[in-house]
Formats: sequence, C-alpha cells, structure tokens
Amino acid sequence: MTRTILEITGSEAASFLQGLVTNDIAGLDRGLVYAAILSPQGKYLADFFLLRRNDAIWLDVDTSLAAPLSQRLGMYKLRADVAIAATDRQVRRGTGPAPAGALMDPRHPDMGWRLYGDEGGDDGSDFDRIRVTHCIPETGIELTPDSFILEAGFERLNGVDFRKGCYVGQEVTARMKHKTELRKGLITVAIDGSAPLGSEIITPEGKAAGTLYTQSGNRAIAYLRHDRAVRGMTADTARIDPV
Repeated sequence: MTRTILEITGSEAASFLQGLVTNDIAGLDRGLVYAAILSPQGKYLADFFLLRRNDAIWLDVDTSLAAPLSQRLGMYKLRADVAIAATDRQVRRGTGPAPAGALMDPRHPDMGWRLYGDEGGDDGSDFDRIRVTHCIPETGIELTPDSFILEAGFERLNGVDFRKGCYVGQEVTARMKHKTELRKGLITVAIDGSAPLGSEIITPEGKAAGTLYTQSGNRAIAYLRHDRAVRGMTADTARIDPV
C-alpha cells in the first residue's frame, strides 16, 4: 500500500470538491468519505478517501494517481480560493482494535480502520482476502480508466450519492443507475487452480465472458458479462464458477 495525502485548503475547498467528486462531502462530519472523480464521459479516473483536518480537507489516494489527480484538480480550480499540495503524511490501516484517532473504512466494516500521521503500513491483515470476499476493487487492478463505477460496485461500497447534485460524469452515472440494467460488473467467483492476473475468462462454449483479477484461496474477483456467467468457465488452466 503506497498512498499520498493531498491537502486541499482555501475558503472554497469544500464547495470545489462537492462539484467534482461522486459522493456528498457533507459526510466528512461523520468520518471518512470514499469517492471518485470521473471523466466527463462518466469513466473512472481516480478513487480516494476524504477526511477533514482542522481547516483543510485531506485526500488519501494511491501514489500512482496522486500527480495526475492533483493536475486535474488544478485544471478545475480556475479562480476558486483553493490550494492543493502534496504532504508527507502517511496512512496506517488495520482490522484489529482501532487506535486513538483512527477512522473506519466506509466501504465495508471488515476493511477495518485507517489512521493518518507520521507512520505508514498495515497490521498484517490479509486485505486481499477481505477484498475478494466482499468484492471490493483496488486502484490499478480492478479499477482502471475503462471502469464505470457502478459496474465496480461503488453504490454498494458507499462511494456514490445520487441525491447530492451535479458532479463531473454525473449524468452518465445517473443514467446507468435509473435507465439501464447493468449487463457487466465485478463479482466474486470460485476458482479451482490459478491464473495470471488479467486472464480472459471463457465460457464452456468458447465465448469471451470477462477478465480475472485478484485471487485469494479458492475465490477471486472477476469482471463478467452477467449473461455469460455460468458454471464451468475457464481462465488459463483454472476453472471459474459464479458464487
């Protein structure tokens, strides 16, 4: 886990973020807010946690996305009274007893807590197993620039609010929610054997069904076409079955 904490300050920081991210930042009064920023076409660009610290809002994002995200936020800033800066603060996480000052991960109770300060790392919990069990996508693995957040489960993971008003990509996301039935998405599958990350999943009839991602024990996260998610699929030499 390599994370970067961006600090967003200024008198318009809250309203600035409210018009960009998928979730309602009013939730900052209760703890961590999980959210994403999308392209105007509604596709995923980055996911992150937001928290309030005194007069600032901290944004906890995967380090690989920190620079492009900061650049995009700067592009939207225009003349708003907002400043965006990277910090040297770090993130600890765990699933055991929460230390003082820790905040609970809003995606799922089993994902434990996150603590922000001078020390990073985790408590040795098997987070891949937890993610696979609850089908929680990870930045850069299941979450890629081709992703739509509803197919990735953001509604279930408390990462999107449909009542907050406009944000970038909101129209496409709302249309997917209210006017269409999702035909594809991430699900947890049973796996017998193993296959390389990103392996294509094939139906017994030889049709492409989706892609295999994180594996843990006899379970994995897969992106599948729902109409082709049947027993007896394969990925490389492994057998894949819907759970």
